[in-house]
Formats: sequence, C-alpha cells, structure tokens
Amino acid sequence: MIYFDNAATTFPKPDAVCDEMYDCMKNYCANPGRSGHKLAMKAARMIYDTRENVAKLFNIENPMSVIFTDNATDSLNLAIKGVLKQGDHVVTTSMEHNSVLRPLTALENKGVERTIVYADRYGNVEPSDIEKAIKPNTRLIVTTQASNVVGTLVDIKSIADIAKKHGVLYLVDASQSAGVYDIDVQDLGLDMLAMPGHKGLLGPQGTGILYVKEGLKLETMKEGGTGSKSEEIVQPELLPDKYESGTHNTPGIVGLNEGVKFVMDVGITKIREHEEMLCQYLIDELKKIEGVTIYGPLDSKKRAAVVSINIGDMDSGEVTFILDNEYDIATRSGIHCAPLAHETIGTLEQGAVRMSPGYFNTTYDVDKTVKAIAKIAGNYNK
Repeated sequence: MIYFDNAATTFPKPDAVCDEMYDCMKNYCANPGRSGHKLAMKAARMIYDTRENVAKLFNIENPMSVIFTDNATDSLNLAIKGVLKQGDHVVTTSMEHNSVLRPLTALENKGVERTIVYADRYGNVEPSDIEKAIKPNTRLIVTTQASNVVGTLVDIKSIADIAKKHGVLYLVDASQSAGVYDIDVQDLGLDMLAMPGHKGLLGPQGTGILYVKEGLKLETMKEGGTGSKSEEIVQPELLPDKYESGTHNTPGIVGLNEGVKFVMDVGITKIREHEEMLCQYLIDELKKIEGVTIYGPLDSKKRAAVVSINIGDMDSGEVTFILDNEYDIATRSGIHCAPLAHETIGTLEQGAVRMSPGYFNTTYDVDKTVKAIAKIAGNYNK
C-alpha cells in the first residue's frame, strides 16, 4: 500500500518505536512513581528520559514543563479550558481543527467570548487581523501552525510578538508541524504548545504533549492519584504531577521517546526538506491533470506536506474509495474535522481528497498516486 495519510497519523513507525514498546510491555511495564521497586523505578526513569528529549527538541528549559496527555485534543482542551474563564475573550482562526473550535464553542455557554479571524481562500492568516481582533478582555490567542486541510503555514512568530505586546497568552497547535518544523519555544516566546505524539514525532497513538510556560497555572481537567503528596486529598501543585493524574501510558511514552530520538538523529532540516520535495513534486504533477483543483499555496515552502484536491464536482469520498480499493493508496476525504477551513476554501459541501506524504514516502509513491488520479479524472471527464 502507498500510505498518504500521515496528517492523520504517521505510518509506518521507526522500528525502534515498536521495539521499545514491546520491550517495555515484556520487561519493565510497572507503575511509574507509585512503587519503589526496580521495575517501577525503571519505568519512571524512561518516562523522565522522554520528558528530557522532548524538552531538548523544543528548547524547553525545564523538562517538568512537559505534560504528557492522551493526544493533541487532550492537550488543547487542557490548555484552553485551563486558561479561559467567564468574561474572558479568545481570538482564533477559521483554519482551526475541531479540537480547538469545539472546546471554544463549549466555553461560549460558560460566558467566554470568541472571535474567529478568517483566512483568505488559500488558508493564509494575516497577523494584523489577529491584532485587530484583540479586546481589553482578551486572555488567549490560539492558532494552528499548519492547516490540517491545506497545509498553509501560519506566521506564529509574528503572532507571538503581538500577543506579548498586548499581554495576551498564545497557544499554538503544532499537530501538523511538530517534528517537521523547527519550534523553539524560547525564541518564539510561546506560552503553550500542544501536539500529538503519533504524527510528526513518529510515536504511537494515545500519546500527546502540552508545554506550559513556567509560572503559568492552568485549572486542572482531572484530579487523582499522582504518586506524590499522597497523604493529601487535594491535587498537588508541583509539575508535571498537577496535570498527570492516573497511571501513565508507559509503553506509549517510551515509544514516543524513540520517535523523538529518531527525529533528532535524522534532523528536522532533513525531514522537512524531504517532505517539501515530495509536496512540491506532488503539486507540480497534479497541476498537469485536467479537472483537478488544488487548494492552498502552490509553493511547498509556504505549506506543510498536506495537499487537498478535488476532481471536478466528483464526490471526494468516492475518489478516496477508488484510490483505496482499486489502487491501494490510502488518503482521506471529507471535512477533516475542520468545517470552517473548508468553508474558507469553498469546499464545505464537497469536502476534499487529502494526500499527506511523510518522511518514509518516496517519489515513486507520488508517481503512482498521480497516475491513479489522472486515470480517475480521465474517466470522470469522458
């Protein structure tokens, strides 16, 4: 199979990810932080090692500022609901995933005001429009770094500077960018950074990360056992325990560690350049096919490796079905959990066929996919 659905989750994973998860399950998968025996201590050390490597990758000064969650959705909910209170105002964009839009919509019922800044039809968000939307009661700005529909990159540095200028917190959703683009939380001045472990970081599903700037306190989404301050019935304030109640996903976290180490060993630059090359090649070849509409920027330097298309007014789900069943090519169709993004680019009714090459894809994969799309388009245009 040609796997072009890396924007949903990367596949395959590096061998070391699978090997370490298996080794954990077989040899040391005890409860970290809950017991003093050798297996529990090793599990705890491995989790801390992951925290350190994540901190190193994103230039996070204190590894204890790295919070492990179940996924990016979990991270975003903790960040958004942990900050916003009744009477607060939040600014976001039309290019956000429902993991941002739905929590914000839920908070509207609790007295939180929301402003959505619309991007242009290519998915470009103008930082000055973000600044214009700021009000005296604005508490938070939240944006993606790269659209999961069209891949368009957001100028998060400019937005971070705007947030700092106005004394507003800034949360970045790095679901499509972590592990592929350089993200230095100190240089950018980010207050919070949310990401999944199972996409560009090449870890397993069921893992997520939230970076919280030191000194920023969030309301907890859950309370419970942490292995620390167990004599007290109130949630401990120390990090990361405050936000990590319950038993950790130790096999998932140690697998994530191997994914992060793979990214650091290969190098962000090499990964990004490979994905940019595949993305540009895919776009250039798709442009040659009559009846194919490509959404978003046509320059791979301005977008992540996420390419959405349509063939005439053909149902996007039908195209994906044909690619899967007749050509063994995995893509994703529909609205991609981002209805406002599709509204922005004009595909809310039709949806789109999304192709998202990753580091393990090749130009051969692109050639086979383009030939398949050309044949589907040719049959459609007859």
